[in-house]
Amino acid sequence: MKKSFFTIIVVSYNAGEDLLKTLKSIKMQTFKDVSIVIKDGGSTDGSYEKARDFLSDDEKCGRALFIKGKDHGIYDAMNIAVSAVKEEAGNKAKDTEPGFIYFLNCGDIFSNSKVLQKVHSKIKLDEKNSGTIVPSIYYGDIYEMKTSQRVSSVPKINDFACYRNVPSHQACFYDERLMYRYAFDTVWKVRADYEHFLRCIYVEKALAIYMNLLIADYEGGGFSETRENRKVSETERQQIIHLYLPKKQIQKFDLIRKLTLAPLRTKIAENPKTAGAYNKVKSLVYKLKRH
Repeated sequence: MKKSFFTIIVVSYNAGEDLLKTLKSIKMQTFKDVSIVIKDGGSTDGSYEKARDFLSDDEKCGRALFIKGKDHGIYDAMNIAVSAVKEEAGNKAKDTEPGFIYFLNCGDIFSNSKVLQKVHSKIKLDEKNSGTIVPSIYYGDIYEMKTSQRVSSVPKINDFACYRNVPSHQACFYDERLMYRYAFDTVWKVRADYEHFLRCIYVEKALAIYMNLLIADYEGGGFSETRENRKVSETERQQIIHLYLPKKQIQKFDLIRKLTLAPLRTKIAENPKTAGAYNKVKSLVYKLKRH
């Protein structure tokens, strides 16, 4: 597979028409220096074959890579895809400027046709102004289909943001060097992307750079949002944060969370009837923090 500025990884398993929906969103991007990796877990619904037909020209020119086979879940599938990209890149990853890896789940789509163009322009402008290429995570906002609301990401990644409010995985573009050095730790069943983000920030000292851009329309209702996995998610969050923050700081943040009625705010944010007002207030607060 040819080395591209953006590598979009799509993990699928019996995704039906959602897989094509997501791929069409990628193909509609005006920025074309893009490679697509499909990691399929062994679908039997024909979606993998349809995807391959749809991207046949891209595959022939080295812009699409297909991997089909069993895996041990979504994070293992992501790791397999990243490993394949790294192997395909070989020494080219060392000899050229780094590209960026982005994960787009089946059913999710880019918010408009110019997302990648705008992200590329922002990255290149930062590189020009700084004169260096520091491993970075560029992130923006998402549109939540479930509530029909734009969900703003925190504009500055600090300890409190890492404690509770990291950007949605669908909002993040990772410098490939960060992905190549560390795989997702599959000991975490629901929160491996959260642990990986914190590891990039605290261990790799990556820059986290906010872009006031709408990145993806997020379908929701996926793996991490079942009732059972929500409980697992919170348990894992508490365990992960203790790997990176001092106990006293966590206790302080726990108190802040209780005083600000975090569980109630979550319910308000997820209710289609109240999400609009909540997100407007949240966006205003974040806007003030940027200035």
